Amino acid sequence: MTELILSSSSKEVRMGFGLPFVVIGERINPTGRKALAAEMKLGDYSRVEADALAQVAAGAHMLDVNAGIPLADEPAMLRAVVQLVQSVTDVPLSIDSSIVAALEAGLSVYQGKPLVNSVTGEEERLEQVLPLVAKYGAAVVAISDDETGISEDPDERFKVAKKIVERAADYGIPRSDVVVDPLVMPIGAINSAGLQVMHLVRRLRDELQVNTTCGASNVSFGLPNRNGINSAFLTMAMAAGMTSAITSPLHAEVMQAVRGGDVMMGHDPNCANWIKAYREP
Repeated sequence: MTELILSSSSKEVRMGFGLPFVVIGERINPTGRKALAAEMKLGDYSRVEADALAQVAAGAHMLDVNAGIPLADEPAMLRAVVQLVQSVTDVPLSIDSSIVAALEAGLSVYQGKPLVNSVTGEEERLEQVLPLVAKYGAAVVAISDDETGISEDPDERFKVAKKIVERAADYGIPRSDVVVDPLVMPIGAINSAGLQVMHLVRRLRDELQVNTTCGASNVSFGLPNRNGINSAFLTMAMAAGMTSAITSPLHAEVMQAVRGGDVMMGHDPNCANWIKAYREP
C-alpha cells in the first residue's frame, strides 16, 4: 500500500489507499479574495489566522497556504503565513506557490514534513522544484500538464504523471512522496470531465500506485448549487481511488460527503468518525 506520512511539529496525517480521505483546506489563498489580498499586502494576517482556525474546527486534516499576490513580496509573505499558521494550528500544511523562491522561503521555516504544491511536467519546473523537495524532505503535488498544456485525453495526462514520478525518483523522491493531481476540469464546460477524472484516478491507483489530490471545486465552476456537485464528485472520486482533495471544509454538505464516503469505503471503523461528528448531544 502506498502510504504518505505528512507532519507538523506535533501531528501526523497519513494518506493512502485504505485510509480515511484527507481534506486539505483551501481558504488561505488570496486569489479571487480581494479583502484577504488587500489585508495580506499590508501585513495584516488576522483573516488568515481566522480562516486557519475555522477550517481545522470544521474538520480539515491539512491546510493549503498560498500568498500569491501580484507585485507583493511573495517569499516574505509566504514565510510569514507558514509561521503564523503553524503557531495557531497543529495540522500539516501544503505550501502553495508558482514561485520557486517563495516555496523555498516557506520550506525554510516549516516544522515537520509538508506537501509542496506543486510541480508540473515542464522540464524547467521539474529541474527547479524537485531538488527543493528533495533538499527539505518534503512531499510534492504533481500536476498532470506540461509544455503542451492540459490534454483532454486522460491517458495523455497519465503519461505526464508517470514522467513526473520517474523524474522524482531520479532525485531520490519515492513515489509515496508524490501526490498526483489529475486536473479536474469544469463539468459545465466539458461534459465528460467527471468520467475522465475517474478513469485517470483508477489508472493512477492501479498502475502507478500513487496518492492523488485535486482542486475539487473546479468541477462545479459556473454551475448553480456548486456544493451539491462537489459533494457528488468527491464521493465518486473516493470510490475510484482518490485519497485527498483541496476543498473548503466550511461547507457542511462537502464534509458529510467525505465522512459518508469513508464509512462506505470501510475507512471509518465502527463509523466512529461519523458518530463523533453527527451524534445528537
